[in-house]
Amino acid sequence: MRSILLFVGIIVGLAVLPLVITQVYILNLIILICLYTILSQSWNILGGYTGQISLGHSTFFGISALAFRYLWTLGISPYLALIGGSIASLLLASAIGFPAFKLRGHYFAIGTLALSMIAIITIQNLLPGVCFAPPQFLSKYSLIPVYYMALTVGVIAIGLIYFLTHSKLGLALVSIREDEDAAEAIGINAFKYKVISMSLSTLIAGLGGGLFSFYVASYYYYVPFELGWSFDPVIIAFIGGAGTVAGPILGSVVFVLLKEIFAINLGQMNVLIFGVIFIFVVLFLPRGLIGILDMVRGIKKSHSPSANKA
Repeated sequence: MRSILLFVGIIVGLAVLPLVITQVYILNLIILICLYTILSQSWNILGGYTGQISLGHSTFFGISALAFRYLWTLGISPYLALIGGSIASLLLASAIGFPAFKLRGHYFAIGTLALSMIAIITIQNLLPGVCFAPPQFLSKYSLIPVYYMALTVGVIAIGLIYFLTHSKLGLALVSIREDEDAAEAIGINAFKYKVISMSLSTLIAGLGGGLFSFYVASYYYYVPFELGWSFDPVIIAFIGGAGTVAGPILGSVVFVLLKEIFAINLGQMNVLIFGVIFIFVVLFLPRGLIGILDMVRGIKKSHSPSANKA
């Protein structure tokens, strides 16, 4: 209950923040944190809870960005375009993503990575130009509507993950992650639940893609399909703690802040540094930063007066 109240308090604080500060830099950082939280939470459903390591999220992220921008330029409301982009992600997953579940383990990861590479090459050839926001939006561009969209979608993604962890569906997904054969032996239809997991995952990834398209005024069509949108959520989830609600949030905050610092001071070297951090976390901190926090809490409890009396 305390964690829920803390979360609500943070959201309320973030909601009133644009009324208090005028620094565009701070608003940009929060939008990026929300964007990466959304994308990493979408990966967390599939990879963290279901144990299906996907490297194809850039495909669903990118197709949503394209669909959002197309609908938006037609004069459709950004929030309706956001829903349309998310549905486009789900339709693409239905057509080419779900068959990948016939693959298991590292074959699934390789298959989804191949999907991402095919998607970016296809877009680079079919749409080599630049995608611009509608002129009427550019004439009165403001970060405020983007900020509130990012906050809204971020809350939706986190809320979905929270309810997932407290549901029978979440329990089924975790059982598949722990041992798929054993899960099927006790009557869980693994393929069915993996399809549900990917559906939820791609819908949230689609929301992230639409947000990106609303946030960036102009970009090359292939940019939302770049492989970084597949690899970054994996890094973030593992740094924060995959298979947890708070892990991707904490990981996104750390990722954005460190990336900002490293990019300014070290340029392209920041990619190498994040690679080293990811390897370190996988080898020595398998539960991520959440694992460290749990360890600290355990130490505090063991040294509390009530524990000593017991």
